[in-house]
Amino acid sequence: MAENKRDYYEVLGVAKTATDDEIKKAYRKLAKQYHPDMHPGDAECEAKFKEASEAYSVLSDKEKKEKYDRFGHAAFDQSGGSGFDYSSFDFGDIFSDLFGFGDMFGGRTGSRANSPRMGASVRTSIRITFEEAVFGCEKELELSIKEDCPTCKGTGAKPGTTVDTCSKCGGKGTVIYTQQSIIGMVQNQRVCPDCKGSGKTIKEKCKDCYGTGFVTNRKKIKVTVPPGIDDGQNIRIKGKGEPGVNGGPRGDLLVEVNVSSHPIFQRQDRDIFSTAPMSFVTAALGGEVKITTIDGDVLYEVKPGTQTDTKIRLKGKGVPSLRNKDLRGDHYVTLVVQVPTRLNSEQKELLKQFDEAVKNGSGSGKKKNKFFK
Repeated sequence: MAENKRDYYEVLGVAKTATDDEIKKAYRKLAKQYHPDMHPGDAECEAKFKEASEAYSVLSDKEKKEKYDRFGHAAFDQSGGSGFDYSSFDFGDIFSDLFGFGDMFGGRTGSRANSPRMGASVRTSIRITFEEAVFGCEKELELSIKEDCPTCKGTGAKPGTTVDTCSKCGGKGTVIYTQQSIIGMVQNQRVCPDCKGSGKTIKEKCKDCYGTGFVTNRKKIKVTVPPGIDDGQNIRIKGKGEPGVNGGPRGDLLVEVNVSSHPIFQRQDRDIFSTAPMSFVTAALGGEVKITTIDGDVLYEVKPGTQTDTKIRLKGKGVPSLRNKDLRGDHYVTLVVQVPTRLNSEQKELLKQFDEAVKNGSGSGKKKNKFFK
């Protein structure tokens, strides 16, 4: 009876001021949680699913919602029953709207099974060098590509024979059948088992393609790699995928790019990072340091007293933008002072003399530290 029924807003867990989107979102969550297909034989989940569906059927309808807000359950319970007729409730509308599989309820579907559909995408990969990723390049792939059978011209039928309309589905590509469910008898729609959704049948199949309408050939395809592409990104080549279905367009070819590591450079987005050696004398007195960049070697002037691990930026020496090859990132270089590991006796003596000179001429420890700062 109506007095035993929970408030519809309480059932969905929303306030009376909830928007249409909030009501739909709440029902979506409950429907997924308690759907009978997810809990076979669970009477409690089935009851909660029905309760939530009943609440949503009212609160999602503007006119019914207004009546419910004024009169409560009494607005739909004039006979003293539940007031909710599952046999007349269009689950197809709700589930098509919420989940996109309305054909499971009431025989609805978003499109005819034999309507033209785009072919599937084909995936492959290529490996390129760090430099090729920065400046772009062209690669050639050899792939197995499906093409229209030259013998039957893509019909799948033996030359001289015809393609017939499927007698089981009448050319629709789908058949409808009635099935008992938790909400009573419902109609379901599925792909025709005879024609596999094409709406056509072939009595005598082409001997070269076995009725598929396609043959597979090895083809060479050029791939243009744009400057600035990064590891793991994809290049889409239109119309080089699987053939379309029922006259639909071909799918695309998706080429994943794998970039090999570089012995000197590391990359982050459009910036390049590396290290460069600097002699002790150059660090102390200043001078030119040769730095290797993606564009070649450059000379960078360092100031006297430059410390190891000093970071410098070479503006515009990074990776080009995919959208604008003239817009480039930067190259960040860490300068590392090289300490000699092999010294002869003369060099060692000179260093000792230098060290003594620094100590004797430095005065206080504070000045000594300042020299090496």
